[in-house]
Amino acid sequence: MDARSLIELESRRAARNYAPLDVVLAKGEGCWVEDVEGRRYLDCLSAYGAVNQGHCHPRILKALVEQASRLTLTSRAFRNDRFAPLCRKLGDLLGFDRVLLMNTGAEAVETAIKAARKWGYTKKGIPEGRAEILVFEGNFHGRTTTIVGFSSDPESREGFGPFAPGFTALPFGDLEAVEAAFAARGPGIAAVLVEPIQGEAGVILPPDDFLPGIRALCDTHRALLICDEIQSGLGRAGSMAASLGSGVRPDALTIGKALSGGFYPVSAFLADEEVMEVFGPGTHGSTYGGNPLASAIAEAALDVLVDEDLCGNSRAMGAQLHEGILALRSPKVAEIRAAGLWIGLDLEPSAGTARAACEELARHGVLAKDTHGRTIRLAPPLVAGPEEIDFALSALSKVL
Repeated sequence: MDARSLIELESRRAARNYAPLDVVLAKGEGCWVEDVEGRRYLDCLSAYGAVNQGHCHPRILKALVEQASRLTLTSRAFRNDRFAPLCRKLGDLLGFDRVLLMNTGAEAVETAIKAARKWGYTKKGIPEGRAEILVFEGNFHGRTTTIVGFSSDPESREGFGPFAPGFTALPFGDLEAVEAAFAARGPGIAAVLVEPIQGEAGVILPPDDFLPGIRALCDTHRALLICDEIQSGLGRAGSMAASLGSGVRPDALTIGKALSGGFYPVSAFLADEEVMEVFGPGTHGSTYGGNPLASAIAEAALDVLVDEDLCGNSRAMGAQLHEGILALRSPKVAEIRAAGLWIGLDLEPSAGTARAACEELARHGVLAKDTHGRTIRLAPPLVAGPEEIDFALSALSKVL
């Protein structure tokens, strides 16, 4: 089927919960993808960071094929030979005692919420049903009914209530608001759940003292600091975890997306013993979580990140992209925010919508994603080299 036929079929038979660009992709390799009609594009979204290692990385593909021919799923009712080695590798890489594997990012965040509440009751002594978690406006932690209940995005929330209580949303980057919340309700606060960099909001970076300040408040008031690194982690912001790269160690973190290099849904909640011991047999789980196919793929994906120094390449290529956009000196650009190979580019109101700009970028061979009306997000795979960055800059120059 050609592109038009496939788009028409999708519009008739699929739920309309997305509004994708009218590009129908059929192949991918490294930083490049190809549509059904043979047109080639530089991928500057990387499936929201899920393909940090590039499309169809041969090393991860090899691990998938080999494991798929041996054993794919046992459930956690039985042990498998790939699960424990991944837990060790992942825990050692990010510096945590224990790992709880799930499948999607939202599942990892739901796991973090359950862990924080139970820790609050069993360790901190919060009265049952009264545990509070501080979150932040502009957050994107997933799409479950619990999580959208503390979203500040009307499209995510409206029509899906009633929502679970126990969450207080504060302005992102406002340390004084966090201090005030702890001063007023510190004994009942089990955790602070925060994205070190807000990705879906448009690559929003907080002030330098924000995360260290939250760490200090959590220490003072005996609350958990939980960092959601599903988008910001595994090299995207230039380090294995943006929080750790900034010198702040959370009590727990969530990762996903690039944990599988784009081959399979894999996510994880990581914490030390005191937090993770709140889970006993039967308290939490997933039929597919930690399955042997997922574990083999995730091990290979982590090895690629380390062996190819994709964190270092993220920093180097991110600097080239950021400096190149600044050098364009476009009057249509209102603001640029950068963290590793991750750019949020705000357009001036007179420049039109970011969606229109992304459609024009596609005509010049670059695929990017708009958010919140006026922001273009740029996040090429971390295997990108100087030539790919120059290609993206050339397209941006023409569009801007």
